[in-house]
Amino acid sequence: MRSNDPQEFLSLDEKAIVEQAIAQAESCTSAEIKFVIARYCWSNISDKAARIFKKLGLHRTDQRNCVLILLVTANREFFIYGDCGIHERAGQAHWDDVRNRMAEKFQQDAFADGIAEAAGMIGQKLAEHFPRRHDDVNEITNEVDYQ
Repeated sequence: MRSNDPQEFLSLDEKAIVEQAIAQAESCTSAEIKFVIARYCWSNISDKAARIFKKLGLHRTDQRNCVLILLVTANREFFIYGDCGIHERAGQAHWDDVRNRMAEKFQQDAFADGIAEAAGMIGQKLAEHFPRRHDDVNEITNEVDYQ
């Protein structure tokens, strides 16, 4: 049974898998991906994602092309939140595919694999719309964040 404590939810190996997957996904795009684990969500998860997005300054990327993946441990809920313009460019079908794949992996208790696969799918799609630039810098740390 996994802990509801965000900092204990993933093992060190799982955390490394997630962070490496994010770095790899970002290697082909100028977009940024951030994974956050929170313990509780007392409100609508999309509202919580929007608050965290702003709190972490994810809306301040140069091209406004950051995606937040939020996992709430107590509720076992997750949400994918993209900055302005990303949702329309990727299309609802893509986000549904990412969500469904994550849900499938999560049901198997393969949380790190689910996040890693989601990061890869997101990075691949965003590379079509936000290709990596020669002067690209990593604007958002790839480390798992805890809220």
